[in-house]
Amino acid sequence: MSVYKLFNSTESKIQYSLFTQDAVEWLRTIHDGSVDLVVTDPPYESLEKHRAVGTTTRLKNSKSSSNDWFEIFRNERFEELFSEIYRVLGKNSHFYLFCDQETAFIAKPIAESVGFKFWKPIVWDKMKIGMGYHYRARYEFILFFEKGKRKLNDLSIPDVLQVPRVYRGYPTEKPVELMEILVKQSSSETELVIDPFMGSGPVGLASLQNNRCFWGNDLSSNAIEVTEQRLNALKFK
Repeated sequence: MSVYKLFNSTESKIQYSLFTQDAVEWLRTIHDGSVDLVVTDPPYESLEKHRAVGTTTRLKNSKSSSNDWFEIFRNERFEELFSEIYRVLGKNSHFYLFCDQETAFIAKPIAESVGFKFWKPIVWDKMKIGMGYHYRARYEFILFFEKGKRKLNDLSIPDVLQVPRVYRGYPTEKPVELMEILVKQSSSETELVIDPFMGSGPVGLASLQNNRCFWGNDLSSNAIEVTEQRLNALKFK
């Protein structure tokens, strides 16, 4: 099932499309080399371990959110995911993957094996302490990959991004301000940004607010509903 909408800004017409499908299957419907940037935050497997030992507040039905916990994307599927992302990206483009420190060690060599160049882990400093026992969590990694060669738009941006985390939002919601940094760094106006695990749509908001096109996908019908409402609300600002 897919949902299609057209966003009209004052300067131009910016297109966005939302889909609810398995991420890999969705990527297989996209033409080779047709995407300019991928920014995504998959529900990685180690989240289940954190839930089991109580180092995350996100339960199956979280008291801090009305949204159910999402379906986990298994580590064993990273190779097919990264292969499809590499295929759909244009010749000179970037790919950002949100993950924890455990998943980073698994994802990096797999992404390199399908053709990506790994530049570095960017650190997202959430500026507020989180859950945990052995030094409580305050940061998350954003793995920065490249296909071909593309220059960042602003070379003054550091590799530690200080943006406050979203409190009591959608499960593992990321701030739009954080996504804006990545979108503005690695794409140009009217280019196509996609997110195969879009959640509540912060990548979409960052893209549309900066005159990019956006395609988003998520297995959750609730994610589709929340994201559509947020994107539609931009028309009234």
